[in-house]
Amino acid sequence: MHHHHGRLRTAGLLAFLFAMVLMVGAIVAYSMQSPAVLFIFAGIGVFSVAYSYWNSDKIAIRAMGAYPVSREQAPALYEMVEELAHRAQEPVPRVFVSPQPTPNAFATGRNPERGVVCFTEGILNLLTPRELRAVTGHELMHIYNRDILISSVAAAVAGFLTTITQFFILFGGGRGRGGGGNPLALIGALLAVILMPLAASLIRSAISRTREYDADSDGAELSGDPLALASALDKLQNGISRIPLKEDPKHDAHAHMMIANPFGPRARQMFSTHPPMDDRIARLKEMAGQG
Repeated sequence: MHHHHGRLRTAGLLAFLFAMVLMVGAIVAYSMQSPAVLFIFAGIGVFSVAYSYWNSDKIAIRAMGAYPVSREQAPALYEMVEELAHRAQEPVPRVFVSPQPTPNAFATGRNPERGVVCFTEGILNLLTPRELRAVTGHELMHIYNRDILISSVAAAVAGFLTTITQFFILFGGGRGRGGGGNPLALIGALLAVILMPLAASLIRSAISRTREYDADSDGAELSGDPLALASALDKLQNGISRIPLKEDPKHDAHAHMMIANPFGPRARQMFSTHPPMDDRIARLKEMAGQG
């Protein structure tokens, strides 16, 4: 495990995101002749990253209405999580269950010591123990690979770019050197700040998809059963198509954490935070020597 080229790709995409932040910040500061604006927004961005990351477990659990389960309440589930955590030689995460009927699972927590793995009642009713074990391996690897930090940073940076763009268009577009003597400069600045958030959203989605591929591969290696994970993903795709998660802001913000796109095939593919399910299944079958 921990040997994917996807890590280099993720690092490159994150670096490109931060480069876009600097570029947009420079445009805004130049246009408004006020570098202080950039520092203010940078501070807001850092705070939002820190808050989202530090409280990721509480926010996601609250959004899904999840509740903790004890070893006595779910002995088989606990044994499954403990066995795989010990196999990975990592801390055992807390176990939660969400009453949602849509089949899905997600992991959260700011570090492995604070990790949480959450299953919906729908997934517990849908999958066999073997398939559920494979899904557990996938979710544990999100925790152990520090994907919660990566996704929090990507989401916050993309949000920061959107916010600073809106501020620029509302208050800074026609002021300062960029909008006074050079109309072409103003047009260029406006195009840049309008297109940057779009590009940031695409990059954020690409980062999330890369992490899903890696968690599939690492999770299948951890469980030793890629075919079980492929079977689980196939069932989840069909199950979510029948019972998708209701789309609202509290769910939208955490959809990228889940093993399968919770909104089903209606979700926009361009900005999807999950790779195509058929591709994921094909990769797992190839990993098992059946590709």
